[in-house]
Amino acid sequence: MIISRLVAGRSPAVRLLMLAIGLIVAFGLPWWIYPPVALDIAAWALFAVALDLLLGFTGLLSFGHAAFWGSSAYATGIIAVETGLPFYVAVLGGAVLAAVIAVPIALLSVRRTGIYFAMVTLAFAQLVYFVANQWRSLTGGENGLQGIPREAFGMDLSDSFYFYYAAIPLVLLGLFGAWRVVHSPFGRVMVAIRENPARARALGYPVDRYKVAVFVLSAFLAGIAGGVYAIGHGFASLQEVYWTTSGKVVVMNILGGMGTLWGPVVGAGIIVVLEDYLATAGIDAVGVVTGVIFVVTVLVFRRGIWGTARRLLRRRAKSGPDSDHPGREAADERSAAAAR
Repeated sequence: MIISRLVAGRSPAVRLLMLAIGLIVAFGLPWWIYPPVALDIAAWALFAVALDLLLGFTGLLSFGHAAFWGSSAYATGIIAVETGLPFYVAVLGGAVLAAVIAVPIALLSVRRTGIYFAMVTLAFAQLVYFVANQWRSLTGGENGLQGIPREAFGMDLSDSFYFYYAAIPLVLLGLFGAWRVVHSPFGRVMVAIRENPARARALGYPVDRYKVAVFVLSAFLAGIAGGVYAIGHGFASLQEVYWTTSGKVVVMNILGGMGTLWGPVVGAGIIVVLEDYLATAGIDAVGVVTGVIFVVTVLVFRRGIWGTARRLLRRRAKSGPDSDHPGREAADERSAAAAR
């Protein structure tokens, strides 16, 4: 019952507990699995959380987030190669470029909703893919941008194990930023827009401006993730800006549970580990296997793995001896919203 109440969000201790578990996993991951795979999990987790701000908390489905992940990967690589600056500066520079690119895309996209918004973002992402493919003198075209260095204040980061610990602070800061946004008045407005945009607009909130702000913030966090990914692999390719990358991060959100922050992290971990296992096992049809597992998981866990588990534990907590207390159900809903 105590665990159920913690997960249900009835106790403030849930945040400290989850934070401790998350930090233990984050810093212990390279000891348990291959360090490059651990770094991929971290980068994709931040990417998935960045999209979750837009999809899970604001209700806007983007099929074009590969544009920000990929453009930042290229920009990070170019800055690192041409200037020799520490990779921290290169990653932040790539993230800023991703946010700048997101501004006009957001201004032209937020006036649309539903599938129309998704298709507009996909169209812009394909435009970025075309530019990356044609600008061969800068991006390397089909060959990609290779030889991206791992430089940081004279430290030897050629070993993936050590680079993971040098890069994980960037990922954790990005995740903390997302958490802070969700648990702020700005985050409450995001949820209000998701639930009922017309009512939010009637209350005086400039809905389109909020959507643009969330879109740009999401692109910035996706840019940090893309930059870390590019530095970790030492190259940036057209795959980073291809539409399948956008679809992959959407799958991570749905698999883990949208609108939960922890759900996309879980989804990213499952997808990355599964793909690595299938690839090393010599299975060619990786997409088919992961697709089947995704369909089965969605049918069984309608709210995603993390979302469904949290909902079940919350119901169990409500069935406790104090579940019939007046106003308890309303309090549970408020606590659940805060726990997100």
